Amino acid sequence: MRTDEVAQPTDPEGGKADMKAVLRRRVLTARAAMGDAARAEASAAICRRLATLPELVGVRAVLGYAAFGTEVDVDPWLRRALAEGFAVHLPWVAGDALGVARVGDLDEDLAPGWRGVREPPPGRRRTVQPRLLDLVVAPGVAFDRSGARLGYGGGHFDRLLSRLRPGVPVIGVAFAVQLVDRVPHEPHDRRVDVVVTEHEVLRPG
Repeated sequence: MRTDEVAQPTDPEGGKADMKAVLRRRVLTARAAMGDAARAEASAAICRRLATLPELVGVRAVLGYAAFGTEVDVDPWLRRALAEGFAVHLPWVAGDALGVARVGDLDEDLAPGWRGVREPPPGRRRTVQPRLLDLVVAPGVAFDRSGARLGYGGGHFDRLLSRLRPGVPVIGVAFAVQLVDRVPHEPHDRRVDVVVTEHEVLRPG
């Protein structure tokens, strides 16, 4: 295990939900402790790695996300993808699910939405079905080297991933401190195909 990875908590008396909650708190604390400058530098490195992934070859419609708080900032990669002619999409919250809308400009086509997260606002949404996407870049709280992903607990992104076409690559992005020994995994949890950090590109499959 890298020295900047977070150890997996053990909770023999609790279930997987309790283990996930403990792990979520630990990783979010570690991510917040990085500091703004370190996160910005690491985010830039992750975006550079994203832009060179072979999974992007032949792809047109991509789904990203608008970072909030201490998440990996993928805005530079999204802007590059737009400039290179990709059809870029971002999610928006629709109750307990996520909708998907195409965006042409990160400044003009996004506004604060659910919990202040930037998303395509109602008046500017060009909604598409997730089955039309060719590749997804997914945030997460924690990942392990088998591709297991820990989200924020609401299940929004997991439900969206379940609506993709079979075989669509899902790329998880995270700082190295978000890599853990093992993420508690349940049958409904979708593993990612690639994990990109500022230090490496992992392909669990």
